[in-house]
Amino acid sequence: MLIKRDLHDSKPLFDLMIHPEVFPYVRHKALSSDEFYFLTKQMVEAEENGELISRTVLDEWTQPIGTINLFDIEDNKGFLATWIGQPYFGKGYNRMAKELFFEELFFQLDIEAVFMKIRRTNIRSMKAALKIPYVMMANELFPDVLSRINHDYEVYDLFVITKEQYLFHYYGESGQNKEEMLEA
Repeated sequence: MLIKRDLHDSKPLFDLMIHPEVFPYVRHKALSSDEFYFLTKQMVEAEENGELISRTVLDEWTQPIGTINLFDIEDNKGFLATWIGQPYFGKGYNRMAKELFFEELFFQLDIEAVFMKIRRTNIRSMKAALKIPYVMMANELFPDVLSRINHDYEVYDLFVITKEQYLFHYYGESGQNKEEMLEA
């Protein structure tokens, strides 16, 4: 489940974020709980101003376990940043969070494309991205975006999820949801 970022979730999220298997891959790092609280406050305000979209990922007991965000939104396109706490690795939360987030982005918020820049050394994120059936390698599709994220030297690969690919994956050419087609 996803909810809008809330300041009350700062302490448990900070405790998960500082784990050595998570911290290197978090976009907005904080070195203290107070600093993380302040960053969360800034993100809540930035979302109110339409600068980003930020959600807290919850487990089945509604405990915060990570975040999912769309940053640098421009022309209805933005960059995805997700992290899940180490105790929750490999339990399907990352995929579930992405599915819910994409539904919201594409159907409620009119986003057209979601970019993912993944460090070539981040094998865990690379494997997670490649499991998504509607993701496309975008290094050649968006060379201008690739050069922007790798301005000094090549560190990242670029992936994209377009609204069209997402819709086609779930609704196909018929426009009917795959689950509805299986029930028919």
